[in-house]
Amino acid sequence: MALLRWKTINLLRRGSSSTVIPEQNMATTVLLKSPQTTRAVAVREKRGVSRLAEIVQRLSRSELFKDYERAFSETTKLPLALRPLETWKLSTAGKPRENPFCALMAQCNRTCGACLEVQERVANQSATGATTITCFAGLCETAVPVRVGDRVIGYLQTGQVSLKAPNAAQFDKITKQLNEWGVDLDLPKLEDAYFHSLVLTAGQYNAIIKLLEVFAKHLSLIASQIVLQEDETESPLVRRARAYIVGHQADPIDLDNVAHALHVSTFYFCKMFKKGTGLTFTDYLGRVRIETANTLLLNPHLRISEIAYDVGFQSLTHFNRVFRQICGQSPTEFRTSKSGNRSLCINSANS
Repeated sequence: MALLRWKTINLLRRGSSSTVIPEQNMATTVLLKSPQTTRAVAVREKRGVSRLAEIVQRLSRSELFKDYERAFSETTKLPLALRPLETWKLSTAGKPRENPFCALMAQCNRTCGACLEVQERVANQSATGATTITCFAGLCETAVPVRVGDRVIGYLQTGQVSLKAPNAAQFDKITKQLNEWGVDLDLPKLEDAYFHSLVLTAGQYNAIIKLLEVFAKHLSLIASQIVLQEDETESPLVRRARAYIVGHQADPIDLDNVAHALHVSTFYFCKMFKKGTGLTFTDYLGRVRIETANTLLLNPHLRISEIAYDVGFQSLTHFNRVFRQICGQSPTEFRTSKSGNRSLCINSANS
């Protein structure tokens, strides 16, 4: 009788939860993946993630989400964000009803990093449903998955709320932890914000999460419709070209490379791509690279020069020029504006 042993397989997406599956201990033919096959799988995964992240961005900018966010925050007194799978930004930073205590905690790299860690932990555990995690300060953070089919594409995130009344003993623990981290914050101001944090009962908070689960299902339906509509209306050539560009954006690709990969002439590809996207190949490639750079710039530990080369630019000067053309500001100005004017200690990352 074959013995069963269990093996944990990590999903391809970084930060996803693990799935445990049975594996029979019997004679099998093992096919080792070649480096080319492994790269092809990674490229396909990257294309899919990028496309789904774009859909999440479109949903977050929609009037539907904006109206719901406004009503949600006014009713519950809690912040709400729709975030993609991966982000280096605190999702609820600068949002209406952001907890002033959390805003103060984000003023230093060490405490901001702790908040980001909680944000990622709650997202990583939310693949099967709404998940709530309590941070070291005793505040709850919740993520509710939004899907296309069975695949999670983003999260509705809320929280920064306490389910217990703030007390002196808990604040003493917070200050002790801050001292251990070597964090220098305005403690009187922090204490005042802590004791004025919103407090809900477990029942009240669970009811709020139920509302988010209903809305997440609605967003999932819309996202699935978007995917189906794009697949039906976009020409196969343009769709393949967009996917190829996303998967190879960090490589030194050009018009001839893509046309050759799609087995069409350069002239025909150039004509059809401009007709389908409204952009030239060069403009589209530049926008894809800058969009990736925008996400990386939210990580204060990455140098701007490092980001430029990582996304496919061969010179920092060219990167700065294209970035300003598309975003209307320099990479440094973009990074500063996205920090929420919180004076984060990121000067060293920009050098």
